[in-house]
Amino acid sequence: MDRLIQANGQPHYGIFPVAPGLINYRDFDFRSPMGRKLGALAKWRRFHQFQYFGLISDELIGGCALANLSLLGVGFVYLFHPASGRMIERQFKLPLGFGSQFSQTPDQGVCELRSGGNLLRLENSAVPKEKRLLVELDDGTRIDVCFSEAQPAFQPLCINTPAGVNGWVYAQKVAGVRCRGHVRSALGDFDLTQIDAFAHHDWSAGYMRPETHWNWACLSGQAGEQRVGLNLSCGVNETSFTENCFWLDGELLKVDTVRFAFDRDQPLQPWLINSHDGQVALRFEGRGLHKERLNVGLLASNFKQIFGQFSGVLRPIGRPELRINNLWGFVEDQYAKW
Repeated sequence: MDRLIQANGQPHYGIFPVAPGLINYRDFDFRSPMGRKLGALAKWRRFHQFQYFGLISDELIGGCALANLSLLGVGFVYLFHPASGRMIERQFKLPLGFGSQFSQTPDQGVCELRSGGNLLRLENSAVPKEKRLLVELDDGTRIDVCFSEAQPAFQPLCINTPAGVNGWVYAQKVAGVRCRGHVRSALGDFDLTQIDAFAHHDWSAGYMRPETHWNWACLSGQAGEQRVGLNLSCGVNETSFTENCFWLDGELLKVDTVRFAFDRDQPLQPWLINSHDGQVALRFEGRGLHKERLNVGLLASNFKQIFGQFSGVLRPIGRPELRINNLWGFVEDQYAKW
C-alpha cells in the first residue's frame, strides 16, 4: 500500500502485512460530526503524531518520545538505573512545534526536536530496515541506539482503526528485538550489546479522539529460549480491530481485548493485566515513574509511564505456555485533551 488515504478520501482500515508508504493525512475527507466538510486548518489542528523508542535491560531502562500536537511540540527522554534507583529525565515543550520536524513515512524519514543544545532524533530507514534513536543533551548525556527488523526477521504490527465519529489512528508497533549502541550519562557508560539490551518502538499518527484516555503495556526480553515482546492497549485502537499482540522470536501473535486493573492514585502498586481470550495473564510491579502534567486550556495531559517488571504467563493458542519471570517493561496511564 503506497498511501493510507485512498482516492475517495477514506482511509484503508485493518491490520496490514507491511506499513503504508505514506500517511497522507492531507488527502483525508475530514468532516465535522454533523457531516460538514472541514478545510486545511482543521486538518492541521486535529492531526497528531508521536513516536516512541524504549530501551530495556536489567542494567539500564530508557525512553524517548516526540509528539506533534499541532499547537505544541513535545519531547521527553529519561534513563533509569535499576541497581541504584537513580534517574535522569528531561522534558521539552515547543510552541507550534518550532524546532521540530516530523516525517509522515513510517519506515523512512526523520523526526526530531532541537531545543538549545539538546537534540532528540528518531531515524527510520527502509534499507537497511532499521530504527535509530540519537539523543544529545547539554549535560553531556548521549544515547545512540538502533535495532533491525531484518536480521533476524521481525513482523511489526501495522494497524489502522476508526476513532470516534470522524477520525482514525494508524499505529505501528515493535517489541522483543535486541538493540545495539552506546549510552553515556551520569549513570555510567553502557555498551548495549554487552548488557543484552532490548528495544521497542511505536509510530502512531491520525485524527485521535479530541479527549481520550488509554492504558498501555509493553515488555521486551528473553524468556527461556525465546525472544518475547508484548504490546497491549486499552482506549485507542479497539474499533473493529485491536493492537493487542505479542511476539515470539519475531513472529506476531494477535490477542483479544485486555483489562488493566490498577490503582490510579498509586501507580507503583501492582497492576493486573489479563486478556479476554486467556492468552495473557500478567502481574506488573512498578520500580520507577516518569510523569508529566499539562493544562493550558485547549491542551491538557495527565501522563504516567511506569517502568518495572512483569511476571505471569503467555498462552499462545496451540502452543506450550510461556512463563514470564521478572522481565522489565512499561505500563502507561494517560489522559489527553488535544
